[in-house]
Amino acid sequence: MQKFLSIPVTATGETSQLVAVDGIVLIEQAAVDSVTITYGNAAAQDVVTLTHGTMAANNVTVRDRIQDSVIAALQTSWTNPKYDVSLSGLTLASGAAVTITGITIS
Repeated sequence: MQKFLSIPVTATGETSQLVAVDGIVLIEQAAVDSVTITYGNAAAQDVVTLTHGTMAANNVTVRDRIQDSVIAALQTSWTNPKYDVSLSGLTLASGAAVTITGITIS
């Protein structure tokens, strides 16, 4: 059964988006304000970008939270295809709470 992360999104008109877990080959903190999830192989790749507020340099806690959520999702029963990602406790460089402001695929 396919597994999905339900990621909270603060973009206008949205509350959350489902992002597939199957096929992930890399999760990385691409910049101080984004995490990328790469799917596929060297011949064909899709990249999902999660945009968030500015983190302090070398702060990878958003990436770590996404990675930990993937692991937790995969450990759930096959009858639970959706895993809710919590950003609780994560803070931006400004001290504000982390929110995902957008999710795109390319």
